[in-house]
Amino acid sequence: MALMQQIRFHGRGGQGAVSAAALLSLAAFEDGFEAQAFPKFGSERRGAPVESYVRISDRPIRSHNQVYAPDAVVILDATLLRSEPVLHGLGAGGLVIVNAETAPRSYADGPAHRWLAVPASRFSAERLGRPLPNTVLLAALAAVTGWVGLPALEAVVRRHLARKGEKVVSANIEMLREGFRLGAEGGAA
Repeated sequence: MALMQQIRFHGRGGQGAVSAAALLSLAAFEDGFEAQAFPKFGSERRGAPVESYVRISDRPIRSHNQVYAPDAVVILDATLLRSEPVLHGLGAGGLVIVNAETAPRSYADGPAHRWLAVPASRFSAERLGRPLPNTVLLAALAAVTGWVGLPALEAVVRRHLARKGEKVVSANIEMLREGFRLGAEGGAA
């Protein structure tokens, strides 16, 4: 791993962007790294745009500000591409993981970023009965980057969701594994 990886999550309130960031940082700790996660809220209501940030490093993290130049951007709601500056600060070759059946053509045809489309809402609706894309996208990020391992993600999801019961835990573990598979294979088929 390079000295520090920075990830920015974009979603809407209720989609799990803040939880995804927290889980990613906990998985990084599980794998022996330093990590931090924190959210940025606008108006705190379901459906409003939400950002959350993660830093993962093999050294102590001294920055405590928003992530302005991410190495990867995870977009939990593709409609945000039309209304929010979700790609701001992402350098050439930066990774974009988007909750979609296919990468949006107007963006994906450009050479600047690496795109991975993952139909996370569809998978989560099938397993949870509602579109909650965060764990699928989180695992896809892990598969593509190698910044955290699937065993660490599974361990923190088991601990974090234990109070919600085994059915919810099992469904989220399935979603992690599916997201990891899709990430390893290069996205939606």
